[in-house]
Amino acid sequence: MARRIVIITGANSGIGKAAAHRFAKEGHTLVMACRSPERSRPVLEEVITGSMNDRVELMKLDMSSFESIRTFCQSFRNKYKRLDVLIHNAGYFEHGSPYKLSENGIELTFATNVAGPYLLTMELLDLMKQSDDARVLMAGSNIIKHFFNPKLKINFSNLQGENPDDPKYRVYDYYRDSKMALLMVTKRMAEKFSNDGIAVNMLQINGATMSNETIAKLTPGYRFAARIQNLFFRPPEFMANHYYDICVSEKFRGITGELINHKQEIIQKAEDKPGGKEQLIQVATASRCPVYAYNREVQDRVWDLCEEFVSRES
Repeated sequence: MARRIVIITGANSGIGKAAAHRFAKEGHTLVMACRSPERSRPVLEEVITGSMNDRVELMKLDMSSFESIRTFCQSFRNKYKRLDVLIHNAGYFEHGSPYKLSENGIELTFATNVAGPYLLTMELLDLMKQSDDARVLMAGSNIIKHFFNPKLKINFSNLQGENPDDPKYRVYDYYRDSKMALLMVTKRMAEKFSNDGIAVNMLQINGATMSNETIAKLTPGYRFAARIQNLFFRPPEFMANHYYDICVSEKFRGITGELINHKQEIIQKAEDKPGGKEQLIQVATASRCPVYAYNREVQDRVWDLCEEFVSRES
């Protein structure tokens, strides 16, 4: 297997950390792109020691900051002439937090989970064109199942601080919307990059055991629920191995624009008017994708917003 040059964002904990161990162990060149180098350095040393691979390095990257993303990309470009694998693992989801804007004036969840991955991918596009098998993977979530409700839409009305004191604000809702928006970006990128041979897919993550550090950030109610969920969730290595297979294996060569589940199956578009059996499949399995994800008008709006956000800060 050819050694690849790999970037994993948020590689200092959870699934990202487990993926870093796997890619390093397999001998690939790895860049761990993390927001806090200080907290991440012990993980870097752990990965290098565990894999006996000295082609692993740590670079600072805050996915909510356009300046940080552009600085990171310039530093990466100064060291590497191509990029084979880009894994968007980092994300923002902090239960109980108040409404927050990024330094670029964008609601923090959307900035980190959607606009950030959009900009990072576009900034590194030229290097991915130098690869003979470039692959981009987005970390999705089964939270998008809420969009099986035909009345649910992405809330675009409060992404730039229009109503910061909105009593209906919930980080959960913005996270849910961000993952659907990211899926739409995934599908649109797959179309736009198809002639360049760059595959763009999303893995739908249906839960992984949380670290004590992550649990500590939750509100008391969610903290209790997380500890219960940890009894049933698989360890981070389970999804990390899917990261690896989707980004490296021949099985996924040439596959693009797809949502992939925890069985490495391509999730199919749900029926427009589901009957009782189809509704049961939607709720009980990970084999259907909400119809809303294929709405071209909404895809256009998400894409145009990302373009608008990053262009005004260039």
